[in-house]
Amino acid sequence: MDHAEEGARIAADLTGWLARLAFTDQTTNEVTNLLIDSVAAWAMAQGWRVYRRAASVMPLPPPYAHRKSIVDLGCARPAGAPVVVEVDHSDRRRTIEKLRLEAEAGRIPIWVRWGERGLEPAPAPIATVALHVSSRPGPGRVGRLHSRSSATHRPAPMHSGTEIRAAEQVDLFATTVPDSPAQDDPADDR
Repeated sequence: MDHAEEGARIAADLTGWLARLAFTDQTTNEVTNLLIDSVAAWAMAQGWRVYRRAASVMPLPPPYAHRKSIVDLGCARPAGAPVVVEVDHSDRRRTIEKLRLEAEAGRIPIWVRWGERGLEPAPAPIATVALHVSSRPGPGRVGRLHSRSSATHRPAPMHSGTEIRAAEQVDLFATTVPDSPAQDDPADDR
């Protein structure tokens, strides 16, 4: 199996793992950290060694050209090429370039993209995991708060076509029910 096919298989498996993820009113940084933690848990469940903020093969621009960039996660597998994962909520050209260079170095690049806009797949050989997340303005309209329901969440059922109209409610705790004979139960006196 070549790296592109293996990347597609890994991305599909990771997509299934992340489908159960749900959260409410999280900041952008909180969602990114939650996703990185979830991907790390998935990779460890595969039996892989996980390195957070792993060194990338991509150099940084000047004046930091003597340093290397980082990837969110680097995963060493007992069999097969290493896997690198980037988690982003934006469409950064630098991320695509970094993951392309990782692929050229023999690693399998996975890009976990999240947001509510159209999440276009990255160019081959980068495998994309798209996670749709809704958002709303934060308190005082500062920042954004993000939420997501898991794939197992089911929407409320449709209501029947029954017409709802106002009616007098019968007192459910009355000792007698209107329009019915009163019945004395000797057990009520206990």
